[in-house]
Amino acid sequence: MRERRKQERKSLMAYTQVFDLYGGFLLGYLGDLTLQGAMIISERAQQKDTEITLSIELPELPNMKSSRMALPARVVWCEQDLSPQFFNIGFEFKDVNEQQKALIESIIKEYEFRRDIPDYPRRPGMKS
Repeated sequence: MRERRKQERKSLMAYTQVFDLYGGFLLGYLGDLTLQGAMIISERAQQKDTEITLSIELPELPNMKSSRMALPARVVWCEQDLSPQFFNIGFEFKDVNEQQKALIESIIKEYEFRRDIPDYPRRPGMKS
């Protein structure tokens, strides 16, 4: 599949629950996040092009009082995870207002996995 993403995905360290706002059930957990969309790890597969209003339970954020954010989204893809009981579901946000954009940027800043590679000493006999 050709990569069409305009922004690099940001994998998150916080276990953030995501619900179907109107269905009232847990969809899964936020796996990664950009301003354009999200990947959710779920026990349920979702049909491509399904439209869902996501309710994202927000982790504690400095200077933010919101505890959840609702975003209309569309399922772009759904694939089985390496663990066969889970599915990775790609959502595209349909509309993000300025307040939601600030929340997403804050989540990414506070909870993104750090990708720094540690400078461990090499073990004897290992090639560079």
